[in-house]
Amino acid sequence: MGRVSGTPPSAAVLHADVTALLTGWTPTSPAAAEARDRTLTLLAAGPVAVTRAHRPGHVTASALIMDPGGGRVLLCLHGKFHRWVQLGGHCEPEDHTLAGAALREATEESGIAGLRIDPVPIDVDIHPVACQGGSLHYDIRFAVLAPAGAVERVSPESTALGWFPPDELPEPLAGGTRQLVAPALAALRRSPLRHVP
Repeated sequence: MGRVSGTPPSAAVLHADVTALLTGWTPTSPAAAEARDRTLTLLAAGPVAVTRAHRPGHVTASALIMDPGGGRVLLCLHGKFHRWVQLGGHCEPEDHTLAGAALREATEESGIAGLRIDPVPIDVDIHPVACQGGSLHYDIRFAVLAPAGAVERVSPESTALGWFPPDELPEPLAGGTRQLVAPALAALRRSPLRHVP
């Protein structure tokens, strides 16, 4: 599909990565399978679907950050909607892979260097947001591992950051965040998480 006016050329590379990633992905739940299928339908719009310019909805990337033993997860109290949520956000023109976008967002929003990511998604969730005057985020989520002794630093996008035991998540919690814990812990057990450029 041709490039939409205003869509950066790099969006085609990211679009190809997301399409291949989701086509080969084994969903972690029935809800994730439905969201994956809907996201693949969205991607039929072409590279614009990975940019904010696509008003009906666009792909985003997020990450559930865990400590090395999986005993705590890092969440942010989001500055705009005032709920605890995993870190993440929009893809940017410099992002060539979705895992790279999730890792960039996690690093920027946590202030933690040396994060490692499992490039296999742990969930896909579609939810309404207020950006662009009302849109849908087709959020693809990843498990990320913080280095031992990591110290977080609040970014301009959050009011607070906090580490929580996976079975004691804070309230108010954003919808869809709790469902990330089990697949993130499974990812930590099945493979060493790694740095993705």
